[in-house]
Amino acid sequence: MKKKQMSKSHGRGRMVQISRDRGDMKRKKIATLGMDPSAPVRVGAMERKKIAIVGVGLIGGSLALQLHEKKISSKLIGVDTNEFHAQKALELELVDEVLPLDDAIRQSDVVILAIPVDHMVTLLPKVLDRVNEKQFVIDLGSTKSELIDAVKSHPKRGRYVAAHPMWGTEYSGPQAAVKGAFENVAVVICNAKESDGDALEWTKKMFQKIGMRLLEMDAQSHDLHAAYVSHISHITSFALANTVLEKEREEEAIFELASAGFESTVRLAKSNPAMWVPIFMQNRNNVLDVLNEHISQLRKFKSCLEKENHEYLLELIEHANKIRSIIK
Repeated sequence: MKKKQMSKSHGRGRMVQISRDRGDMKRKKIATLGMDPSAPVRVGAMERKKIAIVGVGLIGGSLALQLHEKKISSKLIGVDTNEFHAQKALELELVDEVLPLDDAIRQSDVVILAIPVDHMVTLLPKVLDRVNEKQFVIDLGSTKSELIDAVKSHPKRGRYVAAHPMWGTEYSGPQAAVKGAFENVAVVICNAKESDGDALEWTKKMFQKIGMRLLEMDAQSHDLHAAYVSHISHITSFALANTVLEKEREEEAIFELASAGFESTVRLAKSNPAMWVPIFMQNRNNVLDVLNEHISQLRKFKSCLEKENHEYLLELIEHANKIRSIIK
């Protein structure tokens, strides 16, 4: 395919602007049919929109695949300060073009933020400053309280929908994008009543169309639950990996002896620290609460072994088995 490339600077990194001509071809075809090429295209009951994805990595890239496949987007624009990620997103056809942030906002109907949560707290107010009364912003961050607080008094607060798809892997970057990633997965929408009706309705339909289950809760409840079902599992995995690495100086021995159980337990330890450090720090009070309980449980196991208490050890494990009724 024919490409046009022009390098521009944005933020801390270089931003690559590259466009493919397939969007132009579609508009020409519409024009030949006597239709207005600028008119909104509808899919079922929802309007297809021009969507900018800020951060075309694992989450943003996986969502881009679904937006393409389900014909939710009329055009997908990528924004990324990492030039390699920008190029890779185009090579993998995750987006139609990559633009600097300001250009992407001007050309889009919806702006989706899929970047680390510490950068999101800074960026979200600036994006809201730039959107008009018809555009809106969706974030996909793993923590919500600090982010929502950052824009609670913003005059365009209603143009923002706070969402958290409960999905991810230990990999990162555009090459880690997964087709069908969000199917049969929960997405939490936080403080929904603070979002304008049109923005909220379209966002819900988008998530439903890619196969997600909708949940609503306030930001504080979300962050507490996320600490229990997501954040603590990552800390545990990081800690276990460090424990083994500290005790096993010969790495070959780890690889030779590692079982499927060990691999599944430490899988999350391969996750991107640039993403997880901000999550832990933003949700530190909830994470500390869960971590204290987890340490208490570990002490119980330790005490059983020290005191050779077979009965209580059996009781602890049998109680843990009750998780089967929750996780099938």
